[in-house]
Amino acid sequence: MKCEHCTRKECSKKTKTDDQENASVDVPSPAHENGEKCDASEHRVLAVSVCPQSLPYFAAKFSLSVTDASRRLCGFLKSLGVHYVFDTTIAADFSILESQKEFVRRFRQHSEEEPTLPMLTSACPEIESWVRYAERVLGHPVTPHLCTAKSPQQIMGSLVKDYFARRQNLSPDKIFHVIVAPCYDKKLEALQEDVLTASRGSRGTDCVLTSGEITQMMEQSDLSVRDAALDTLNKDFQEVTLEKSGEVLLRFAAAYGFRNIQDVVLKLKKGKFPYHFVEVLACAGGCLNGRGQAQTEDGCVDKALLQKMKGIYADIPVRLPETSAHVQELYQEWLDGIDSPRVQEALHTAYQGPGHPANSRDIKW
Repeated sequence: MKCEHCTRKECSKKTKTDDQENASVDVPSPAHENGEKCDASEHRVLAVSVCPQSLPYFAAKFSLSVTDASRRLCGFLKSLGVHYVFDTTIAADFSILESQKEFVRRFRQHSEEEPTLPMLTSACPEIESWVRYAERVLGHPVTPHLCTAKSPQQIMGSLVKDYFARRQNLSPDKIFHVIVAPCYDKKLEALQEDVLTASRGSRGTDCVLTSGEITQMMEQSDLSVRDAALDTLNKDFQEVTLEKSGEVLLRFAAAYGFRNIQDVVLKLKKGKFPYHFVEVLACAGGCLNGRGQAQTEDGCVDKALLQKMKGIYADIPVRLPETSAHVQELYQEWLDGIDSPRVQEALHTAYQGPGHPANSRDIKW
């Protein structure tokens, strides 16, 4: 076994059992039980963070449970020299909690004269391209409604390059951070300037690999991952209401796919949008249908595999973010409390108005 911080022969030492090597992905935490570390000053630490929407793909692809798929994926990545494998669920928890707080604040401040609702939120990088378009072209009435909470990928970058780096006494530029994601557009998100961590100027995500690209690596290696009736309803627009004594208090919606998103914007411009909170995603069917996974060789959707993934994903237990002990601990240890200035800096972003210079990566909507 090699130590966690390098793969050089002179640093070889047994620090883990075989079972620990194949442990499932976890939150950023020190990996050494005996405190031994090699000198990381001359080489980079390789860390990989796995999106939760990728695990059902690996489970369905190789006929494994989600738990077994995460363990096999972790073992495969470590066989390639990866030192740490993390689960981005904790970053998603932060994003959800910050979105919740912002929505409550907006709801209390909302008025006809200065409308702050509906709040539009998304963790979709394709939507981020649309957000940049909205900032530079649409301006009002769209930008005031954009949620400022950062995406899970952006928050995970801060966790790894800031909190985890400090816990390991590493400079952020000594960590090479890779995200495994279901969507090619996560690569574009990693290039955005606001992904840079504010504290040290290090890019939060250095590389993004899709689930399909990881599968190709598995298939090209010597290691096997197993061994290491038509519905006419619009399923991509769903709504939920909060009612009390028969009175509707709040309306929530989820709009997936650009046809539904364009309809949202059109109604918003006309002032005829009845919802208070809306989640928007670029891909019809949501992130499980990301084009970086569940594709046939000719580029079409593998419908059978996707259906299997949906069943696996639906069986994953739902846990409320506010019940996560890890999140509460990190709020205190990393961010100095849930309402500190560090929370706004690390977990939120700001939007620019029309007239901002166009970027070569912007999409013409």
